[in-house]
Amino acid sequence: MVDSLRDQLLKSGIVKQLKDEKRQQQPAPKPNAAFAGGKPPHKPPHQPKPARSGEIDLAKAYAIRAQTEAQERKRAEQEAAELARIKRERKAKVQQLLEGQALNKADVDQVRHFEYGGKIRRVHVDTHQLADLNAGKLGVVQNAGRYVLVTQAVAEQVREVDPHLVALLVNPAAVGVDEDGIPDDLMW
Repeated sequence: MVDSLRDQLLKSGIVKQLKDEKRQQQPAPKPNAAFAGGKPPHKPPHQPKPARSGEIDLAKAYAIRAQTEAQERKRAEQEAAELARIKRERKAKVQQLLEGQALNKADVDQVRHFEYGGKIRRVHVDTHQLADLNAGKLGVVQNAGRYVLVTQAVAEQVREVDPHLVALLVNPAAVGVDEDGIPDDLMW
């Protein structure tokens, strides 16, 4: 069986020799009148020092910090839950507004491009819808990843609920229209 290094040193006597040498180097304690029997007097158990005003011990500081962090996490979770609830309510209201209001047609021959979310998007329209869309009589609303063609009134109602969902609503007063009925801002 293999002995540990400590066991080997104890068996060889080197450790004992080192302890003896240290004892010889230290001066012997002077006899004191208080140690009459050779034993030190009985000391009362250790009492913690009273904390100075303004100081708190480390354990209390960690407990306060943990409690504060827990409160902050709880508050952040509550805020996130509230934002999610508001978003769900808006989505449901927009869905209700768009129900039965979509003017998209399956067999159309033209595409209207527009910028939304930093990218060029498109909606398929017929000739009459294209003219109305460019004149501001129709609008485009994003719903569930699709672009829905709706009347201007519905687009305005959606804008009141959530303005980010209105993908295209031309304001004819703000944009000039050329002879083809295409707004000037679309010339690329």
